[in-house]
Amino acid sequence: MTDRANQTMHSRGASSDPGMDEQSTGLPGFGTWRSVYIFVIIVFVACVMMLKAFEFAFS
Repeated sequence: MTDRANQTMHSRGASSDPGMDEQSTGLPGFGTWRSVYIFVIIVFVACVMMLKAFEFAFS
């Protein structure tokens, strides 16, 4: 393989930073993907509850 093809292949792969593991999200405030999923579920449930509250208040 040429050097250019080798560089292209490595740039498409996982991060070459040895400090980054597969569980790291790279997001501030969220250390693991589990915390991201929990946050998304909580926000979704809060939105559904707000929709029900608005339906009750304005119907």
